[in-house]
Amino acid sequence: MTVNPADSSVLGALYGTPAMRAAMGERAFLQRMLDVEAALARAQSRLGIVPAEAAEAITQAADVERLDLPALAEATRNTGYPVVGLVKQLTALSGREAGRWTHWGATTQDIMDTAVVLQLRQGFALIRGDLLALNGALAMLARRHRGTIMAGRTHLQHALPVTFGYKVAVWLAPLITMVERLDQLRPRVERLQFGGAAGTLASLGTQGIPVQRELARELGLACPDIPWHVARDGFAEAVCFAGILCGLLSKIATDVILLMQTEIAEVNEPHVTGRGGSSTMPQKRNPISCEYIIAQSRGVHALVPQMLAAMAQDQERGTGPWQTEPLAIGQAFNLTHGALTQARFLAEGLVVDPARMLKNLASTGGLIASEQVMMELAPLLGRGEAHHIVNRACDVAIAQGIPLAEALRQEPEIAARVEPAMIARMCNPENYLGSATLFVDQVLASMSR
Repeated sequence: MTVNPADSSVLGALYGTPAMRAAMGERAFLQRMLDVEAALARAQSRLGIVPAEAAEAITQAADVERLDLPALAEATRNTGYPVVGLVKQLTALSGREAGRWTHWGATTQDIMDTAVVLQLRQGFALIRGDLLALNGALAMLARRHRGTIMAGRTHLQHALPVTFGYKVAVWLAPLITMVERLDQLRPRVERLQFGGAAGTLASLGTQGIPVQRELARELGLACPDIPWHVARDGFAEAVCFAGILCGLLSKIATDVILLMQTEIAEVNEPHVTGRGGSSTMPQKRNPISCEYIIAQSRGVHALVPQMLAAMAQDQERGTGPWQTEPLAIGQAFNLTHGALTQARFLAEGLVVDPARMLKNLASTGGLIASEQVMMELAPLLGRGEAHHIVNRACDVAIAQGIPLAEALRQEPEIAARVEPAMIARMCNPENYLGSATLFVDQVLASMSR
């Protein structure tokens, strides 16, 4: 029984991914807590604190399939945390002698936080793989359409000519940076949490730091300089990263939705029979992937403030902020991966119509070349006067429904100084791409750096 659609058996096909649910879901969390308890016993056995046989028995017992989940739920309801009930069951499953050594020197938050870190490590790996695949698909699009001319739009109006490859490179460049950000933040997030009751490891005496270091090695995590029970920057950064990534994916989805409009029709989502269809309108091919990129991204963006607010932890153990994090972390990663996989599907099969792009480019009769004309006339007339004359010619072209070149030929100052062939050349948008293709080349080159 679920409430959030991202966790349901039916609507879950639209939100999130099975892989991320498996990584961030409850069963994974319980198993990761058991993994931490078992790793703690093994680390302490190597330091002579826990008998080796006990560590082996605890490791064998640390299997989520052996837990009594209804009993664990009841214990969790009573204590407010799952660790007490989990340790009780692990102790019983390990046997009388070995069970005496479970959870030695640890506190509830050590086990829960480190379990979440292990989940995030798996979640980061999933995101990184699909992000690299998305970037590869976008790079192919940018390369293929490096010189495919189209109308660039500002304020949703024709502005200057660009190329579709340039547009895709604008999408791609920050996503390349996101790979760098991910690789940089992982060591800050994938850190052991082990501090005992108040973060001092007092229960382990002089062996506290050696146990901490050995446990970090056992789990393959970084060992922090000090426990971070109430320093939540790592988890907050992880969810903020998800929020930034979703913002970039939303940009792509928004552009594609606008370019898919019937009146524009320059690109289309990959077509699969029945995908994006309507129950009443057989002609419809709705931008389904884009819609679910945006929907899931907005869900993640709503969770970012929750994680930032949870950083206000009181004293040596928070009384509430910490408990709000589980409501955000797993869902943020699930929705982020859902948006990312939709974006990958979109990029790998995007249908591009260069002929329609040319048709739309020409739809204003050359008005998109007005800056080009102005800049070429500026040395003859002065920039201010050139702007004034071209602006007047644009008004005439719009009012009379004639091409810009014809309106320019009606301007006495231009007709007297500029040959008709030059006017025609100035009004050709293909001559005004600036450094668009070179920018594409630079972004593609950065993929290998």
